[in-house]
Amino acid sequence: MAEQSSLLIVNNFHAETIAKLDARYETHHLWRESADRKRELIARLDGRCVAAASASWDCDAIVYGLSSLRVLACFGVGVDGIDFARTRAAGIAVTNTPDVLNDAVADLAMALILATTRNIVNADRFVRAGKWLEGPFAFGAGLAGRTLGVLGFGRIGAAVVRRAEAFGLRFAYHNRRRKEDVPFPYFASPRELARHSDILLNVLPGGPETQGLVDLEVLEALGPEGVFINVGRGSSVDEAALAQALRRGLIAGAGLDVYAAEPRVPAELLAMDNVVLLPHIGSATVETRAAMGKLVIDNLAAWFNTGKLLTEVTGN
Repeated sequence: MAEQSSLLIVNNFHAETIAKLDARYETHHLWRESADRKRELIARLDGRCVAAASASWDCDAIVYGLSSLRVLACFGVGVDGIDFARTRAAGIAVTNTPDVLNDAVADLAMALILATTRNIVNADRFVRAGKWLEGPFAFGAGLAGRTLGVLGFGRIGAAVVRRAEAFGLRFAYHNRRRKEDVPFPYFASPRELARHSDILLNVLPGGPETQGLVDLEVLEALGPEGVFINVGRGSSVDEAALAQALRRGLIAGAGLDVYAAEPRVPAELLAMDNVVLLPHIGSATVETRAAMGKLVIDNLAAWFNTGKLLTEVTGN
């Protein structure tokens, strides 16, 4: 029975989901243990534990030493925390939680677009500081007729476009490959996309292929009136180049929800007033996190009951 099966929980990814897993399985909380106790736990579980649950963005590599492990159910969409070379070599299937967070992340992307183009955070500070009594606040920029370039056009990018259409934006995109069913312009490189965009939205996943892809050349191509938004992965941006672009006025502003070394944010960005900084809250709504947790639970249930998975991901 699934309720009697052992489950290794790698890290404290979502308390509500972990509590539900605790009620359903014989769980073992790896993150609570010292390094020595982790090794002891892996040795004790080897041969009788075939499943683990983890954050998708972070996974303790010691789990790959559990030779009986056959499924790793991940909470999250971006799976850059998973070593797919090791999972493939060991025959470990990996799942993630796609689709259920598209709306929440797309909502936040639109919030960042509006916050940066209309300078909303600084406008709030302006009022609180009593400066309105001294004169009007500086003008922002409208959205109608401007081009939103989507860097990494997948499910979330499509959800942003559906929202952004109501604001009168035009669209363009870059992916590794052109999509035949996308009706707006495709550009073969991030730099060319930036050159033809007023707002550049990064929805790229993490990993070696995207590391530092948004560099100074891309930001320079975006131009001095351009705005950069990141709801993808922080590792896909050269943060030193971004700080330089903001400092030198190569771009007008930025709105960031993700960073390369979370929760650390570069000090130079913290000191700037032309960048909106959020603490990686793209999917952080009660409803979305609950739905993500349900998909983790449903994947594990499907595995134990049928040997099949609902949302397997290969990392390719």
